Parts: sequence; structure tokens; C-alpha cells
Amino acid sequence: MSLMESYDLEREEKMRDSLLATSDDCNASPVRFRRLKSFLANVRIVVFETKLFVLFPAIPMAFVAHCYRFGRPWIFALSLIGLAPLAERLSFLTEQIAYFTGPTVGGLVNATCGNATELIIAMFALHKRKIHVLKYSLLGSIISNLLLVLGSSLLCGGIANLNKEQKFDHADANTLLLLLGLLCQIAPLLFNLHSMGSPISDGTSVLQLSRTCCIVMLIAYVAYLFFQLKTHAQPFGSDEDQDDDDGELDKETASIGVWSAFIWLCLMTIIISVLSEYVVGTIEEASKTWGLSVSFMSIIMLPIVGNAAEHAGAVIFAFKNKLDISLGVALGSASQIMMFVVPLCVITAWIMGIQMTLDFGLLETGCLAFSIFITAFTLQDGSSHYLKGVILVLAYVVIGACFFVQHVPFDE
Repeated sequence: MSLMESYDLEREEKMRDSLLATSDDCNASPVRFRRLKSFLANVRIVVFETKLFVLFPAIPMAFVAHCYRFGRPWIFALSLIGLAPLAERLSFLTEQIAYFTGPTVGGLVNATCGNATELIIAMFALHKRKIHVLKYSLLGSIISNLLLVLGSSLLCGGIANLNKEQKFDHADANTLLLLLGLLCQIAPLLFNLHSMGSPISDGTSVLQLSRTCCIVMLIAYVAYLFFQLKTHAQPFGSDEDQDDDDGELDKETASIGVWSAFIWLCLMTIIISVLSEYVVGTIEEASKTWGLSVSFMSIIMLPIVGNAAEHAGAVIFAFKNKLDISLGVALGSASQIMMFVVPLCVITAWIMGIQMTLDFGLLETGCLAFSIFITAFTLQDGSSHYLKGVILVLAYVVIGACFFVQHVPFDE
């Protein structure tokens, strides 16, 4: 081979390598562009496709307020506002995961994560030994779902459908579960009142009774999940959805991928945990600054923010005359908190060596009992009109007034 031929061959090899490198760069560029486009699409879906996205700026503002040691009431307020869109997006992400896991597992995921915000706040309150904040926040979530969320749904649904008869089914199981939970909470209170002043009363019996009742409540909740998701799954579906929206539901697909939803779920859970720690750590300072009792802020303010997304969703379904879904949102959430979150907190406190009982106090338990009874009477005939919603909302106003005027010092 001549020198000239060798030179030409070497030049052709260099040109071929250059062309291959250019081709690889061109192939890599669309891949990077697709990944960026997919990421931006996920951000748009998760962050901006909610009517509560205007509240997202409160989250970084809460972080800044904490880092630069702003007033603790400001940290409390910003953290509380930031929790509202996060709670709604958490529910959205669990629904997205449910598309890939099937109805049974998806229903279990929704049931477990449905009140994740309340559970996280409760766990941080337990970690900080603020048992009164824990009890009040959980009690307020139950009462808020039964009276405010359900009442607003019946009121708005009744006004929007004045010329239609609003019917619903399947409220019996939740009502029975709530009544059993009420019995488990009343028993330690009555036992405590009965043994008050007794020379042999040291609180151990009430503690043991509370822990026993919590085990019973958890067993009942597991049985309820099995009943709802397995043996009687069909009756718990909305009849109107089955009759009118079967085609639409069949075509409905997930907005984001399962791994994207899982990553977003973990990220938002971490942010909720941080904001919950801020809320629990600053609620008493905010109470003193604003002149509001800790009981009012925990029972009324915290649940209103935490249940904002559920509240809006239940009202929207009631407007569409889909009361079965509205009842499922309100009663399902209340049942889950009472029969799962409350006993779980008591059992966790037991493991941590903290003495926490189911005795929530006479006024608090009385308000809870009244809320459950009036809800049961409201739903007993399987029909609804706007007056029932008015009564439930006004009952919530009265209970809110009770805790607004209550100022109890806490030494815990």
C-alpha cells in the first residue's frame, strides 16, 4: 500500500468516527430533551393542575421564616396554609398509584394515605409529648368531617338539586363503626369518672382499658377494610357511576407514571412532615399571640386546613347529585381517623413508654358523641335535603363556639 493510500484510508476512518460521534450526540440530545419535557409535564400536572396551587408559595415562605427565626406565629400560619395543597396533592398521587395496583390494593393505599396529614401531625405531637394537641387535632378532624364537610355537602347539594330527590346508600357500615369507636372512647371516660376520688385509683386501670379498646378498634377497622374492599366491594361503588359513567371510567387513565407518582408521594410526605413539625412546635406560641385557645386552634383551625381538599371534593360531588361519593369521603375519613389513627397513636405511645389514654375529656367526648348521633339521625332515612345540611353546619358552629371560649392551661 502506498503512502498516499494509507493517508486516504486514515482520513476516511477519522471522518467515519466523527460522523458516528455526531450521530451519538444527536441521539442523546432527543433523549435528554424528552426527559426534561417529561419532568416539566409532571411538575405541571402535580403542582399546577390544582385550584390550590396559589397556596404553594406558603411552603418556601414557611422554610424561610423558620430558618431566619421569624415570629413563631408567622411560622405556624405559613405552615398551616402550606399543608392545604400538599394534603390535596397527596390524595391525588395515591389515586394515580391506584391505577397501576388494581382496585383492591388501590383502595387500601387510598385508605391508608387518605389522612396522612393528620397522622403525621399526630406523630410529631406525640414525639414532642404534646398529648393535648394530638387528641384535639384528631377529635377536630372527626367532628369536622361529620358536621362541616358532610353538612356543607348536603347543603350545597340540596340547593343545587332542589327539584331532584337526593338518595344515597351504604352509610350503615360507617355509622356502626363510628358508634363502636364512640363506645371505646366513652368507656375510659366513664371509668375514670367513676373511680375519681377512689383511694385505689392510680390511673393504671384506665390506661389498660384504653389499650384494650384500641386493639378492639384496630381489629374492627381491619374487618371493615376486608368488608369494604373484598367481600362487599360492589355495593360500595356509586350506583350513578355504574349506570351513567361506565364508559368514562373505562377510558380514564393515570396522568403520570407509577414511579413518578411514587417519587412525588415521597417528596410531598417529607415536606408535610417538616411543616407538621413546624405546626406542632409553634401552635402554643401562636395561641398566646393571637389570643385563641389551643383547643380551638387544634379542633377547628387545623382540621379545616387539613380537610380542605376533601371538603371541596365532597361539595363538588354533592353538586352533581352524587351523594354516595360525598358520604364516602366524609364518613370514610371520620371512620378512618377514629378507628385507625386514634388507636394507632395510643399503641405507638405505649411502645414509646408514654401514658396516653382514650379519655379525651368530658366536653370533648360529649361533642364527639353529639356529632355522631346527629349524623346518624340525619342519614337514617337514606334521603337528603338542604335543611339537613344547615343543621349539621350550625351544630359545628356551636361546637366551635364551645372551644373558642374555652381557655385551659396545659402543663404537659
